[in-house]
Amino acid sequence: MPLLPRRFERLKSVLNCRMADLTILVEQVEKPHNISAILRSCDAVGVLEAHAVSMEGKTSTFNNTAQGSQKWVNLHQHQNIETAVEKLKENGFKLFGTNLDIGARDYRECDFTKPTAFVLGSEKWGLSQSATKLMDDAIFIPMRGMVQSLNVSVAAATLLFEALRQRKEQKLTPESGEGLTKELYEQIIFEWAYPQVAKWCKSIGRKYPQLNAKGEIIEELPRTTKLRY
Repeated sequence: MPLLPRRFERLKSVLNCRMADLTILVEQVEKPHNISAILRSCDAVGVLEAHAVSMEGKTSTFNNTAQGSQKWVNLHQHQNIETAVEKLKENGFKLFGTNLDIGARDYRECDFTKPTAFVLGSEKWGLSQSATKLMDDAIFIPMRGMVQSLNVSVAAATLLFEALRQRKEQKLTPESGEGLTKELYEQIIFEWAYPQVAKWCKSIGRKYPQLNAKGEIIEELPRTTKLRY
């Protein structure tokens, strides 16, 4: 089924605002509604992709809270916190870990305008000691009630929208795709527009076909390939 032009324009308008230099890493956050809510917040803010370290033998799952956000925010699974942190630091991210220890900074006092990764721990215990030691900075969200912390998905949303606020204030939020490289932009717009074709291309190890300005695939493809979005 061909992609409708208005659908293609909608996909581009969302991708134009995506930021590759803002992300979330969750450690052993297992409840589907929390993972789903976090991805929904990521989508709302314009985060390109998120990261997760799950308990051994488990992978992150979603429920209706995500509202389909998992299709638009790729969640990368990592074997352990060490490899996840190493990957993010290799890509230039500064890691801010949520923590209530002495020395943690009020999140509103931090600069999130540069490549930023927020790292949040499990619903019950928070970040592990291993993760805490790997952080570049420890942050907390001040509480004025009896409880000491927010639900992990609410905390994630609070931090993400603060990062967005700071970036908007500094006029650093992308509007025309400048938050991604040209190569990455073309890759993702194709995967969003034609997921079945993208899957087929990956299975045979070929490059994605080019799209014209209307979002149409330029070259002829086998009839067995489903052009559905």
